[in-house]
Amino acid sequence: MSRNITVLGAGAWGTALACAMVKAQHEVTLWGRNTEILDDIRQNRRNSAYLNDIQLVNGIEPQADLVKAVGGSDIILLVIPAQTIAAIVDVLKDIVLPDQVIITCAKGIDQISGKTPVDLLSGLVKQENIGVLSGPSFAHDVACDLPTAVTLAFENIAQAMKYAHMLSSDYFRIYGSDDIVGVELGGALKNVLALAVGIARGLRLGASAEAALIARGFGELRRLAEKMGAKADTLTGLSGLGDLVLTASSPQSRNFSYGMTLGRGDSVAGLPLAEGVFTAQIAGKLARNVGIDTPVIQSVGAILADTITARDAVRQLLSRPLKVENE
Repeated sequence: MSRNITVLGAGAWGTALACAMVKAQHEVTLWGRNTEILDDIRQNRRNSAYLNDIQLVNGIEPQADLVKAVGGSDIILLVIPAQTIAAIVDVLKDIVLPDQVIITCAKGIDQISGKTPVDLLSGLVKQENIGVLSGPSFAHDVACDLPTAVTLAFENIAQAMKYAHMLSSDYFRIYGSDDIVGVELGGALKNVLALAVGIARGLRLGASAEAALIARGFGELRRLAEKMGAKADTLTGLSGLGDLVLTASSPQSRNFSYGMTLGRGDSVAGLPLAEGVFTAQIAGKLARNVGIDTPVIQSVGAILADTITARDAVRQLLSRPLKVENE
């Protein structure tokens, strides 16, 4: 059954999701602030700023007016950076209706409040109508119809499966979950770990060191997320381990590339937004607050805060006392 879907955010991921929703047989409106990007999509079926080499599908309706974009929409996909969600919620509260469904597609933790995107959306619509979509997915792959699998979580599994079926298409496969906390934290924390592995690549520490960082870092992600209420099975699934493997192994990942630049000692000025940069400090704070030891996450935060060099952080990690692996 066709629905009216509004995608808020005309960057690479928002544009790719708009393509996927058209292919799932929905009516799709794509909202963005940059009118040049919207005109490019409307006139040329291209988003030259973010997906320059891809011819977009027909059926995406660009819209610069937020009220017009949201009005009459059944489902809103919120595809903007995690650090801007609090601001847009202040605007949406006067526009959206309680029965509309909002699915956040951001991966991060608000660095001021320590809240996840779903926490920030709480009260905007009915709580059962708030979901989160996350998993191992590059925008380019989705826009090109390359097979991709992600997770969609609502507080009710029946609701999650309803929308998973509704929004899936031939090459965009969605699995349902009722673990909102796990899906959100898996997506947010893996960005910090992707930075760490990128730093190791920039330092030329070798594939063995990168594998160790992924494994040890995932242990930190799992312990912290479980302490905050996540389910173990979620964290070893698509939105946790799956997403970490993708983003910690490819320069196509913004977080990995940002980490590589840091590791090489080059300037990061002008690099594309890397959500892990904003999440690292607040993730470290949350870990300390709940008493979870996260040396990899803490090291990334210290490097970003310029309180330690990348090489010194490696030395500190290697000099930590030996202990039982699963502790």
